[in-house]
Amino acid sequence: MRKIVYWQSVTLDGFMEGPNREIDWSAVDDELHEHFNERLRKMSAFLQGRVVHELMADFWPTADAGPESVGPMLEFAGIWRDMPKIVFSRTREWTDWNTTTKRDVVPEEIMALKAEPGGDMVVGGADLAATFQRLGLIDEYTVYVHPVLIGRGKPMFRPTDEKTDLRLVESRVFGSGVALLRYQVR
Repeated sequence: MRKIVYWQSVTLDGFMEGPNREIDWSAVDDELHEHFNERLRKMSAFLQGRVVHELMADFWPTADAGPESVGPMLEFAGIWRDMPKIVFSRTREWTDWNTTTKRDVVPEEIMALKAEPGGDMVVGGADLAATFQRLGLIDEYTVYVHPVLIGRGKPMFRPTDEKTDLRLVESRVFGSGVALLRYQVR
């Protein structure tokens, strides 16, 4: 059965974006980007909220057209365009870039997706991930902790009364100081 992976880069103080939605604190060098590409190439779908999809769609469809895109960025543009995307939005419809829109997260539909053959699926966006987490649909948390404190912004997790036990299955430190922590739900 395929897994659903919540994949996120965060600051050491737990923020996925700054107070004005900035992500300029992230330390994504070629080594880390190559690692992302290697892992994401094996995935079967991106599950995204509207905001994440709009952010990605504003850059990646043509990111390989400019002279500044080389190496891992060039490769990721193709990965992003080719990967099936399911966008969860109540306000917009997409038909571009291999995208399907769903209005709501329906657990039975997600379980049916998980039962299909293929690679794991990655969830992007804190709000969508919070819904998946509340419904018990996340199987793995892949967190890239960047060596920076920004003080405030949007946290990776919303407050909850639920406890989720996890098991560390992988850790790695990259040359940039970014630490990968990969946990599976017990």
